Amino acid sequence: MNMPLSTELTGQTAESLTLNRQEVALPTPAELKQQLPASDVIVRRVSEQRHAIRQILRGTDDRTLMVVGPCSIHDEVAALEYGEKLKALADHVSDRFLIVMRAYLEKPRTTVGWKGLLYDPERSGAGDLNQGLRRSRRLLLNLAAMGLPLATEALSPLAMDYLGDLVSWTAIGARTTESQIHREMVSGLPMPTGFKNGTDGGIAVATNAMKSAAHPHHHLGVSATGAPVMITTGGNPDTHLVLRGGRGLTNYDAGSIDQAISALANAGLSTAVMVDCSHDNACKQAERQLGIARDVMAQRRAGNHHIRGLMLESFLQPGRQDDGEDLRYGCSITDPCLGWAQTEALIRSL
Repeated sequence: MNMPLSTELTGQTAESLTLNRQEVALPTPAELKQQLPASDVIVRRVSEQRHAIRQILRGTDDRTLMVVGPCSIHDEVAALEYGEKLKALADHVSDRFLIVMRAYLEKPRTTVGWKGLLYDPERSGAGDLNQGLRRSRRLLLNLAAMGLPLATEALSPLAMDYLGDLVSWTAIGARTTESQIHREMVSGLPMPTGFKNGTDGGIAVATNAMKSAAHPHHHLGVSATGAPVMITTGGNPDTHLVLRGGRGLTNYDAGSIDQAISALANAGLSTAVMVDCSHDNACKQAERQLGIARDVMAQRRAGNHHIRGLMLESFLQPGRQDDGEDLRYGCSITDPCLGWAQTEALIRSL
C-alpha cells in the first residue's frame, strides 16, 4: 500500500534541497555578446582561420597544425604577453605551421580543484561566473584582435554559447569524449574539433565519438536569449583524433600512430591525427615534449602525412607552481609547461 509523505518530511526535503543548491542570475549569451561584441574584422578572421584549419586536417594544405599555449590561463596579463610572442613567431613560421593558441578557460578535474578562469577568476574557491564570463570573453577578444586563432577545451556545453564564436579549434578531453552530451554539442559546432583518446589510452571511445558527432542530433539546450529549446544539429564533418597517451602508456610512436590510422580507416573516419605531446605522452614531465615533438615531426617528414598536428603545453616560464599568494609571473598553476625560450627554439628548429 502506498503511503503519502508526511507534511513534515516533505517540508524537510524541500528545505534540504534549498540549502544544497543556490542560484545566481547570469547574463544570457545574447546579452554578454551585446556587452562585449566581436567586431566584423574578428568575425571574418575567425571564419577564415576555421577554414584554414579544415584544409590542413583534410590534407589540402600541407602545413602542420600546432596548438600551443598554457595548460590553463589564470593571469590575463601574462596570457596577453604570451599571445604577443606567439603571434610574432606564428607569422615567422607561417609557411610551415599554422599556430593556434591554447586559451583554455575551463579545467577538468579528476576529483576537485580550481576549475579555471571561467568559474573562479579570483581563485578564492567561492566561484564567480558573472565575473568569469566577462573576463574570459574579454580575454578572447583581446587575443583574437592580435590575429591569433584560438583553441579551447569545451567542458561545459553552455560555455560555448558565450565564447564559441571566438574559437577556431576545439578539443574534447579524455574524460568527456565518451559523453553523449559533448558528442551532441560537437555535432552542432561550427569549427573543427579534436576528440582525445580515453584516459586508458584506447581510441575506441574517440572513434565512437567522431561517428556520433558527424551525425545530426536533437537535444536539450538553451537559446541565446536563455530559453530552454530543442536544438537540432546537422553533424560536424571536421572531427579528428588527438593521441595523448593514457595511464602510463604513450601513443606517439610510429607503431601506435599506424594502429590508430588503421582503426580510423576501418571505421570510415578521417585519418587525420594530432599528437598531444603533453599529458600522459610526456608522463607529466614538460621537457619530454621536446623529444616527442621532434620524433613525431620526423615521422611526418618520413612520409606519414596522416599526422596533421601537434599540441604543446607552453607558457612564459617553464614548469608549474602551486597556487598561492606569491606566484611566479607567467608560470602554470596546473600542468607543467615548457617555457617560452624552449618553445620558440623548438618550433624554429622543427
